Amino acid sequence: MEVNLLRATIDDAKELHTMQVEAFSELLEKYQDFDTSPASENADRVEARLRQEFTYYYFICVGSQKAGAIRIIDKKEPGKNKRISPIFVLPEFQGYGIAQKAIRLCEEIHGNKNWELDTILQEPKNCHLYEKMGYRQTGKTEVINERLTLVFYEKKE
Repeated sequence: MEVNLLRATIDDAKELHTMQVEAFSELLEKYQDFDTSPASENADRVEARLRQEFTYYYFICVGSQKAGAIRIIDKKEPGKNKRISPIFVLPEFQGYGIAQKAIRLCEEIHGNKNWELDTILQEPKNCHLYEKMGYRQTGKTEVINERLTLVFYEKKE
């Protein structure tokens, strides 16, 4: 399955937002994290991020189909971590290794050292994905509510 990245522009804000809501709706329903879930964000928030000079949004494409998206925060400062926030794959494309391939492509573009991200501790598939890609838990967690705890990861090399 060929996966490639297509850089999103400000004109893609509404499409990105629609995809993001679709991808995160099930998790929002499960965890009721209305203040932090990407499914709760409005389109203006996505547009504001697209305007940030240090934000790189990419559509994750399988062939010519948009299967998801990934946002990279890269301030291009030596020694500073780059951040993945968020990454998502639409439900019908999940389970095919697409997220892993997209992260690898981003590491090729932005450099493979000094990365960070966070994910839901209660989602073992997410944790497994990042751990098999070389990300390690930092020891930091953040309780969002009685159902959901964020766990933070880092990849130095």
